[in-house]
Amino acid sequence: MPLPPPDCDRQHLHTRKVTCTGYRRSDGMWDIEGHITDEKTYPFDSTSRGHVAPGDFVHEMWVRLTVDNDFTVRAVAAVTDASPFPLCPNITPNFQRLVGLRIASGWTAAVKERLGGVEGCTHLVELLGPVATTAFQTIAPILNKEAEERRKAAADRGDPVRPRRRPPLIDTCHAFSSDGPVVKQAWPEFYTGPRETGARD
Repeated sequence: MPLPPPDCDRQHLHTRKVTCTGYRRSDGMWDIEGHITDEKTYPFDSTSRGHVAPGDFVHEMWVRLTVDNDFTVRAVAAVTDASPFPLCPNITPNFQRLVGLRIASGWTAAVKERLGGVEGCTHLVELLGPVATTAFQTIAPILNKEAEERRKAAADRGDPVRPRRRPPLIDTCHAFSSDGPVVKQAWPEFYTGPRETGARD
């Protein structure tokens, strides 16, 4: 359901759009791309850009992370198409510092360590947050599906089946609480809530 209606009149002034897209590559790796734009609904004058009309992008920036199945960044592309100052695109080569970094717990801190403050671009750094979560949304379901297919094929052949690894999603939010109904149904071997017994208290 949408947000409730506002409780007073208001004026639309600014729109930020963030779009992230995940791709599987033919070489076995993955491309995760992010695109961010900012635009105003009113004209204004900029000392470096001159007159900026409504709908002109104040910011338009792109980033692509190429990652492997372990979520390790193997290549980076960063582009600034629109920015407040002509020197803003000069910092994009620094984003190569992400190569070799793994998208995992501590990702945000590791990104800021390499690209924080004057070493990076605020908007591209912010974009790397949703890009990272898009990587998980893109890659994890496919790898999990393929792992389950291999487990089933092994079981059908009568081969030994390795126990499943604890999914990293467990305990990352309310829905994936280890003692909740989602984990109980999807990954019963990792469920930590009360076990059903034959008798009720």
